Amino acid sequence: MDRKIASGLLDEIRSKKPLIHHITNYVTVNDCANITICVGASPVMADSIDEVEEMTGIANALVLNIGTLSASLIDSMIAAGKSANRKGIPVILDPVGIGATKFRTESVLRLLKEVKFAVIKGNAGEIGVLAGAQATVRGVDSGSLEGDRVEVAKKCAELTGSVVVMTGEVDIVSDGETVLTVSNGCSRMGALSGTGCMTASVIGAFCAVTDHYLTAAACGVALMGLCGQKAAVYAKGPYSFRAGLADEMSRLKSVEFAVDAKIKHIKP
Repeated sequence: MDRKIASGLLDEIRSKKPLIHHITNYVTVNDCANITICVGASPVMADSIDEVEEMTGIANALVLNIGTLSASLIDSMIAAGKSANRKGIPVILDPVGIGATKFRTESVLRLLKEVKFAVIKGNAGEIGVLAGAQATVRGVDSGSLEGDRVEVAKKCAELTGSVVVMTGEVDIVSDGETVLTVSNGCSRMGALSGTGCMTASVIGAFCAVTDHYLTAAACGVALMGLCGQKAAVYAKGPYSFRAGLADEMSRLKSVEFAVDAKIKHIKP
């Protein structure tokens, strides 16, 4: 990827400060709000069915996360998602734990039927379930997948019509044709709750300033991973790492991001 594109998008986030509407889980809602601020965007966390359509109407992107799920929350997500689709702003889905229970799986399928998503981000197990591959999900933060990860990500993108981000030691980003890999990140990110949810927020910020969602998704994953790498150098434990992650997101210069982002194009 052209380094000027990555740095330019980060600069644009910080200059425009897009509003990112979240309907997310109560475990990591504060982390998502703060990382959105640190990247340079503005968060709003509103999930009442009485205001989600109106709130989405003034937002620049919508992030949906099913981590702590309820029937009423899905209704709010669908209302907000339809509002976003009408307005033409990107919707990002984090299908946390899909495949772990029948309710989660059916809820995601309902969302996919009624809302058009710009980006779907999940771990290997979650994306595998969406793609119909041999995948297992044991909880909201773990899963496994049999088969070629690249091909599964591509298939999921083809089936959903969305850019798909499959997170892992090497992240895979695909629109069904083009495939990018992102090699930023560190093992500590997988040992702390919320890093995946925060990644979706950062992707949402990038999607808010460009309609090239493949590029936006890759930049979001790369920036989150790069900040994790840098925070891990001096963190003494999980909570100092968490604070360092936010600090690095806030202070990282766009030129530094462009140089250190490890985004590779592997398939046309």
